[in-house]
Amino acid sequence: MSSQRIAVDAASCSLNGITLYGKVQIVDSFPDLKVKRVTSFPDLNVQWVNRFPDRCGKWQEVSSFPDFTIQYVDSFPDLEIEEVTSFPGVA
Repeated sequence: MSSQRIAVDAASCSLNGITLYGKVQIVDSFPDLKVKRVTSFPDLNVQWVNRFPDRCGKWQEVSSFPDFTIQYVDSFPDLEIEEVTSFPGVA
């Protein structure tokens, strides 16, 4: 882990003022958050949903009008996530 990473605020389910649920667009550049997928010790468990991304860790992929954007990276992420099918939220 980089010493520059900021912890997820569990009370508000946010990171750097970005709420970690809602509509998400995956981009190749200029993301709101750089995200690394991991299989253990994530910052956030993410459940991809088709509708109602209204709880911490529930993300709905969209191609326009996102609540925030992410870019997948292999190093120096802002956030490490594990994709789950149930129990999303701060790990």
